Amino acid sequence: MTPAALGAENMALDEALMERARTSGEWVARVYTWSRPTISLGRNQTALGRYDLERIHALDIDVVRRPTGGRAILHDREITYSVTAPDTESGDLRQSYERINHLLLTALSLLGVHAAIAAPAKRAASPGMSPCFDEPSAGELTVAGRKLAGSAQWRSEGALLQHGSILIDDDQSLLATLAVDRGEPIPAPATLSEALGHAPTAIDVAGALADAIDTVEGSPALPFAIDDAVRARASELVVQYLDDTWTWRR
Repeated sequence: MTPAALGAENMALDEALMERARTSGEWVARVYTWSRPTISLGRNQTALGRYDLERIHALDIDVVRRPTGGRAILHDREITYSVTAPDTESGDLRQSYERINHLLLTALSLLGVHAAIAAPAKRAASPGMSPCFDEPSAGELTVAGRKLAGSAQWRSEGALLQHGSILIDDDQSLLATLAVDRGEPIPAPATLSEALGHAPTAIDVAGALADAIDTVEGSPALPFAIDDAVRARASELVVQYLDDTWTWRR
């Protein structure tokens, strides 16, 4: 687990870890939180002119665009994970999702949460204005049919980055009120607080994920320290994620 950071810093660090995976050949799982309430937009989500920026600023919420796809998420009362890996050893998109989902399901089970993988009949929603937690897409994690965790993956030049958000409490309905054209309230998603009767900490989730890696992968999850080279690269990459021309590029 790494300390809470601003949205741009979190995205830059994940991309730096993805670049490292290309040469190191190592898988790295990171669990983290955000130091300020932040809306993250999907890589290809159309958002320009569609959000009430005055209201967002009045609520003191930051906005960042992820390198991964998907739809908007409010990062505040949730825990984010990222997985970076060389794509030569991770299989195709479906195979890598299944491998990571197996780890997540095991970690949730160790916490006491009985989650399942969604398999809805209809196609996943396009990356429009509907919040990420509006409804589960195929392969996402649910509790009693309600979405608990949303994930998205990006592959580039021999490496992958997968992001996922696991809700501690539900504040995702706020996203619908921040759109210029406000949509209908989203159905209440599942949360860890509701499933467990208490709010687990990010440390709890990180520990459960480490134990899941030990169990599923058959080898211990070794601690990973962010080294100077990764920090230096993240410092270079953060400039893009602070740039409004990237955040509001479409």
